[in-house]
Amino acid sequence: MARARSEERRAEILRAALEVIAERGYRGAALGAVAERVGLTQQGLLHYFPTKEALLVAVLGERDRWDTSGGRDRENWRLDLLDSLVEYNAMRPGIVQTFSALLGESVTDGHPAREFFTERYAQVRENMARVLRLEFGDRLPGGLTPERAAPLLTAVMDGLQYQWLLDPSAVDMPGAFRDFLALLGGDGTAEDAPGRPGADRAG
Repeated sequence: MARARSEERRAEILRAALEVIAERGYRGAALGAVAERVGLTQQGLLHYFPTKEALLVAVLGERDRWDTSGGRDRENWRLDLLDSLVEYNAMRPGIVQTFSALLGESVTDGHPAREFFTERYAQVRENMARVLRLEFGDRLPGGLTPERAAPLLTAVMDGLQYQWLLDPSAVDMPGAFRDFLALLGGDGTAEDAPGRPGADRAG
């Protein structure tokens, strides 16, 4: 019973942290603000998450679970669902900012988020290879195997997030991702990518 209450409390804290991040961004997501939202002292919050980094990593893990719910199970992902996920991320800059900031910090030795991101990227590359094999078979139009193309697809998704966060008015993240999918598929110029200006015009 006590364990169930503890898990319920942790879930409540994660929901509150997500709300605070959405409202205030990565820097504004102070432990005190999250604790106040769930009726705890900051010291009480530390009983569940000992550091801010631990809380934010847990939020990112929960975000991944939410992203793969509702029919978006990673084992059943398709390229069009990845496109939808990029569109969805463009509507929640606070979470994308948190992910990108922690990712950048995690490359340093001993960072508390390093293990999370290392394991996450291993799983993501595997999932991306599965998606590409489902779409293209054993070879993409350019000749790469799904396993060789998977790190490139992953890098584009996350690299676009950094550019978009820095200058959202100059970087159309969903549109640029669709351009990359067009290149992967050997569909010709970027103007031919679905959803881009001129995509539906005759030549």
